[in-house]
Amino acid sequence: MNMTPTTANRLAYIMSLFVLFSSCKKGEEPSIPPDIDVDQPENIITTPCGFDLTTVAAGSTVHLDCVLDLNGQSIELPENVNFTFGGGDIINGSLVFSGGKIDGRLLNNTLQVSGTVALADPTFTFYAVRWGVVEGQTVSDVALENTRILEETMFFVKNLGAQAFEINKLDAYFEVTRVTSTTSNQNFYPSLEAVNIPSDFHLSMSENTNLRIFPGGSFEKEGGAILAVRDAENVRVTGGNLFGDREERIFSPEDTGLEGSRLLEIHSGRNIEVDGVNFENGSAGTISIFSFGFPFNPDYNPTTGVTVKNCIIKNSRRMAIALTDARDVLIEGNAFINTGQPSANTDGGEVGYAINIEPYRTRNDAGEIVEYQRVFDVMVRKNTESGSRGGFLTLTIGQDITVEDNDIGTRLVYSFVSGVSVKNNRFKAVGEAAESWAIFCAGSGETVFDNEVSGNKIEGYQLGIVVGSEDAYVHHNQISNGSAGIQLSKARGARVHKNTIDVDGNGIQATNTNLDGVEISENEVITSGNFNIYFAQMNHLDEHSNQTVVIKENVLKGSKAVIFSNVSGVSFNRNEVNGGVSVGNVLRTNLIANTIRPGESSGIRLYETHDQVIVSDNEIYEPTGADRYVCLQNDSTTPDEVEMAQNTCNE
Repeated sequence: MNMTPTTANRLAYIMSLFVLFSSCKKGEEPSIPPDIDVDQPENIITTPCGFDLTTVAAGSTVHLDCVLDLNGQSIELPENVNFTFGGGDIINGSLVFSGGKIDGRLLNNTLQVSGTVALADPTFTFYAVRWGVVEGQTVSDVALENTRILEETMFFVKNLGAQAFEINKLDAYFEVTRVTSTTSNQNFYPSLEAVNIPSDFHLSMSENTNLRIFPGGSFEKEGGAILAVRDAENVRVTGGNLFGDREERIFSPEDTGLEGSRLLEIHSGRNIEVDGVNFENGSAGTISIFSFGFPFNPDYNPTTGVTVKNCIIKNSRRMAIALTDARDVLIEGNAFINTGQPSANTDGGEVGYAINIEPYRTRNDAGEIVEYQRVFDVMVRKNTESGSRGGFLTLTIGQDITVEDNDIGTRLVYSFVSGVSVKNNRFKAVGEAAESWAIFCAGSGETVFDNEVSGNKIEGYQLGIVVGSEDAYVHHNQISNGSAGIQLSKARGARVHKNTIDVDGNGIQATNTNLDGVEISENEVITSGNFNIYFAQMNHLDEHSNQTVVIKENVLKGSKAVIFSNVSGVSFNRNEVNGGVSVGNVLRTNLIANTIRPGESSGIRLYETHDQVIVSDNEIYEPTGADRYVCLQNDSTTPDEVEMAQNTCNE
């Protein structure tokens, strides 16, 4: 049969359209693929071969510089026959090898290969027209066939020894929301219905590779994914563009923000690298990293050693990366853009953070923690983020997580975590983020400890850092161009050391809250609008009256006073204060050995009631403001409860 490869491929394409039309229900109009810039294979020779394979000797090499049509035959080859590429092709039949090699450029969907054979080159190049993938707009059945073809081709060439699978020009839809199991188990498993990538394999895509999810309907509430690493190891995915169905999907009326599909799932993967991929419009998120089984069971198969780097993740609904069970994870050099923002087709979904680290755990009837999922040993560094509705990163549960050297335009929060280090990041508020905080240290209980926030530059926020957790160590941060610096709320054992704060409002504040074991020391505070330190209604309830806060050795350069109003358990010692110190309605509070240079206020002013208050060894300078201000102004209504000793007033 004198048929060129090009003619054969066109015939296959026409037949696929025939199937497409035939499968449509009455009244439905099929989507016809538009003209596509198809990636042309290297099989350019159309001359039929003048030989057959029945006379091929063992150990020989067949050079294909012609088209060998097998006419439906199955040819059993002698031992160690090799096929090399010369621009030709082998079509319409089957080769059964007994050793030998074949050039991957000769493989196609009309040639079956079996027996013992290996690829001549471990790098295989995929061409849609040679394997039956239909490009462009299509219908669900064709997109489902695309999914099958791409996955089966990868596993087929992997079994022939392929280590790399290259795709150049490709623009096709993939159906990943339908159950394909032929067994009685008709449950939907997203990572199973995706295009799976085999172990020990590199999927290499160019900037002209576009993989798209076929849009889901309102009846398809559970999400799929275009690509998946499912119980596989040593996998690389590089380059290419993956597009979700956020703008085309039909969300159900009862959607609570959870519906949709992702673009990539890593499900019990080991040594996985995702590098330089462009992800857009994931409708239920973009990347999901999780594991089979539970840590307390013998069949637990944890995801281990994942790197996601140099990717762009844009317009993801809900979240960009969901990390629920994994260890040894690196997220580096990625750009996160507009995560969780609403669009014309849908709301932004729940969560709204670019990265969500949230393994599931609970307590049993005995009150013991039971970990159904675990996340630990995570590094998030050198990423950029802007426009997320919720923020850059929420660390809900996890251990030993470092967030370092990122450029962040919104927020970060941690909760029930330990061993977290948020260091040397640059927070610069963009848009609505300016009305919120930059970093929130939250969470309490026995699982919250050894967490550190250090060396960060924070600019342009309503509030720089909120400290409201156990054992937080907040030090060497620079907070500027905002309304308030650091706010403490229900903190326990927190240390706030050596931060530099230059803001319009209060430098350090704690209001309507309680603190215990908190130490605030060696900070430099500059405020232009409000107070250097403002504590009000702090530890003022009876159940908190024995809790303590130490404020020592700070340099407070703002001209406004330090305020302690309705507080208990404060030790304010050895600080340098440019404004005055105002103390009213306080319990068990000491002001000792401070140097105070007031302007438009008295050096120390006591007013209303006091109980167990000591004011001693303070060096106070004459106020530079109005004559009514003095070094030490004692208007306490309970003077017997105030112990004063060895305070000096200097001109």
